Amino acid sequence: MEFRLLGPVCVDTLTGPLPLGPAKRRSLLAALLLGANTPVSMARLTDCLWDDAPPLHARTVIQGHVSRLRALLVGADAEAYGVELATLGDAYVLRVPETLLDSHRFEELLMLAREQRTPADTVLMLREALSLWQGPALTGTYPSAPLQAAVQALEESRLATVEQLARAYGEQGEHHRAAAVLRAESVAHPMRETLAASLMTALYRSGRQSEALDWFHRTRRLLADELGIDPGRELADAYAQILRGEPEPPAAADPAEAAAPAEPPPVPAAVPGARDRRGPVPPRPATGPVLPAPVPAHPADLLPRAPRGFHGRAAELTALSRAAAGEAPVCLVTGPAGVGKTALALHWARRSPAAFPDGRLFADLRGFGDTGEPTPLEVLREFLLALGVAPRRVPESVAGAAALFRSLTDRLSLLVVLDNVRDSAQVRQLLPGGADCVTLITSRHRLEGLIASEAAVPVPLDVLEPLDGTALLAGVLGEERVRAELVAARRLAELCGGLPLALRVTAARLAGRPQWTLAGMADELADERSRLSYLDVEDTGVSAALRLTVQHLPPEAVHQLARLGHHPGSHFDPYTAAALAGTDPVAAAAALERLATAHLVSEAGPGRWILHDLVRLYARELDPAAGPGALLGVLDHYIATALAAADTAEPGGEPCFVLPGDFRRPAAVRDFTDRTAAMDWLAAEREDLSLAAAAARGAGLDDRAWRIILLQWPHVVWRVRDGWAPMLELALAAAEAIGDPYAESRVRNLLGWVLTEEGRTAEAVALLEPSPGLARQVGDRLGEATALINLALVQAEQGGLDLALEGCGRALELARKESDAHTEMLALQHLARMQLAAGQPQDALDSAGAAFDLGPEPEETARRVLLTTVSGEARLALGEEAEGARLLDLAASEAERSGYDEGAVRALEALLRVTAAPEHVRRYEKAVRRLSADG
Repeated sequence: MEFRLLGPVCVDTLTGPLPLGPAKRRSLLAALLLGANTPVSMARLTDCLWDDAPPLHARTVIQGHVSRLRALLVGADAEAYGVELATLGDAYVLRVPETLLDSHRFEELLMLAREQRTPADTVLMLREALSLWQGPALTGTYPSAPLQAAVQALEESRLATVEQLARAYGEQGEHHRAAAVLRAESVAHPMRETLAASLMTALYRSGRQSEALDWFHRTRRLLADELGIDPGRELADAYAQILRGEPEPPAAADPAEAAAPAEPPPVPAAVPGARDRRGPVPPRPATGPVLPAPVPAHPADLLPRAPRGFHGRAAELTALSRAAAGEAPVCLVTGPAGVGKTALALHWARRSPAAFPDGRLFADLRGFGDTGEPTPLEVLREFLLALGVAPRRVPESVAGAAALFRSLTDRLSLLVVLDNVRDSAQVRQLLPGGADCVTLITSRHRLEGLIASEAAVPVPLDVLEPLDGTALLAGVLGEERVRAELVAARRLAELCGGLPLALRVTAARLAGRPQWTLAGMADELADERSRLSYLDVEDTGVSAALRLTVQHLPPEAVHQLARLGHHPGSHFDPYTAAALAGTDPVAAAAALERLATAHLVSEAGPGRWILHDLVRLYARELDPAAGPGALLGVLDHYIATALAAADTAEPGGEPCFVLPGDFRRPAAVRDFTDRTAAMDWLAAEREDLSLAAAAARGAGLDDRAWRIILLQWPHVVWRVRDGWAPMLELALAAAEAIGDPYAESRVRNLLGWVLTEEGRTAEAVALLEPSPGLARQVGDRLGEATALINLALVQAEQGGLDLALEGCGRALELARKESDAHTEMLALQHLARMQLAAGQPQDALDSAGAAFDLGPEPEETARRVLLTTVSGEARLALGEEAEGARLLDLAASEAERSGYDEGAVRALEALLRVTAAPEHVRRYEKAVRRLSADG
């Protein structure tokens, strides 16, 4: 007996398909199969069989269809296959082994395909999966909204499989086969851009470049005509790749080459879904008296009840199967408290009892509990008794019991699950001895000792994706309640941070309060001050789980964690952590490593750490009084580090400001080796610097807020069209709040320039006009010069070239009086641009030359590029076309090498006015794309 959803809905038997009858009955069967082995409510079935207005007698009609369907199944001897259509209250459940359902076999084959070592084997699995499709999914059913949603999901999975098959063909060098399978689907789905891009690549690599390009233009026109949009990045990249004539990657010459050494070995028979790998074992030489191995009447099974509502984790389940592939493997599931390690381990362990014919043992070692840990002897005694050892034969010493356990398991195929392990030493005496035994360990710690001594394979567990989190809620609350508030359900999943424990607690609170809405619960959780209290029920919850983890930490790690709770940003490095905790980076790095071992912080990249939102809230409550001191420490750390970055990125410039009187210099400040490192730091920290400035404003530390923002000026100059105005407006509000004319003038200068570059000239004028006077008020001549330059820029933009030239001239005089070469170069650079606009190319060339004579530092790429560009344009205006083009090409090349896309666009725009060389056009288009993507 086989149930089919991938095509016409039907039930195949040895004597042929069952006569299911009308579309409503097929729809009923489809709804039951889509929710196989779970109750499907009468309301859900009604939705699947009718639209918005079901008939008054809908319940009677459904009952009639169920009765007829049940009779058909009984007549086909369904019971012999383990199939039963049962009534559960106001719902029905179709109990059916998943192997009889074609959609389940399809997903199983896809999982197996992902585990193959060679493209050839992947192709075989994917072709087998696609062969299960006999037409559009759920053919012959009523097109209700729920069933159509299922059809779309199944079809999306099929199309993704077709694309995966094409990639596998491509990896074998069989691009003509890839093109063949993609063409039919591309015709059927002409606006699916991923299909079109894959087909173009396959056609191109099979030597059919013109067809590939034709397919691009055909798809582009269709997107424009039907949707009014341009091709997306994937389609555009495929087109650009063909135009560039990029060669195809080399195909594997044979299966041995295709199988990279880094890939894990095939899944063994001792894991769910694999064949029995135990073969005849040669006799071993006797080394002493051999105790007769006890044979229990039934395979030992100490596993607890499987968790209900388990969702997602397909990648981790596959990783566990791979980890179990070696000889006597030790698999290590690690992750933070409440992430679902035990649930994953039990779900995997129960997937296929036949995979471990000699039994499955389980012990909770309570490594993070308040009730005390069981001794190794207690655990071994329970294991030995389960394996059939008589109580009087269990040794009284740990060493003796461990030796007997290893001896008994030497020839067995056994699974041993050790849950909640605190450290490596706790489990070493509990490991079985057989090569066919699998040990599965869960821990909140990384247990690197086991990795080193036992070659344990770690399977790290992260939080759930929002979709899986929503599914978990639905598993407890019911699909109808969650479907009625899908947006609120997703928000709940996000507020719980994807932590299964938090989601289950939330679901438990809602399940006990049917009158509560999901949106109301989400509003309660949105308040950070009370979120953790809402995520606790009785003695279970996030706070309790985290407390049990924290109580095992040394004091210095707890101190660091408590201070991290007051961090205003989203990530941190050892310097930031040290500033928060009042220590040095070495001590902070050691504390972070200890916290990472306990999965309380996660390393997002080299030297970059993050804190889960719920851990952050818990950490903040560890020492609430430390908040103001921690915030001030991290703000001064950001100021000191940003000063160092700005000085490295743009050396020679005057400091942006004097430091606050109560500034606390950190124990150590990051050293930037070159401009690239400084600019990378400014880019990576932009979001956190903005959050820190906002936190400073909220705490009344306005003198820190405007400084943190203003210090980002090198990054602002580099990416001027990158949406800086809101952050600079916050800085201006901070400067105005403390009544500091110096700060206000400096911030107005930068914000006014940004608004000018964004084309918001009227706003820029209003901001910049008071700025020179504010600078004069405090005797800030260089600030006044900068203000005059920026005001001149916007005046020139509005057509007031005479005023602009006059303002730049005054700025040049002020800079020379102060003997500040940096500001003098800035004035000459903009004066040259304005002279060029005023039709004075020779004066512009002279001003640019004077700026060059002041010697821009090697790090001042942007200044050199802009000066070279204006010099090239001046040469063109003087009729020296060859020299002008050379200078513009030189400026564009330097900008491209350094990643200064703004400068590259400017130089190439000028160059294209005198030449339309394809190479220049290509470079200009690439620079514009980079600028659009990054800026």
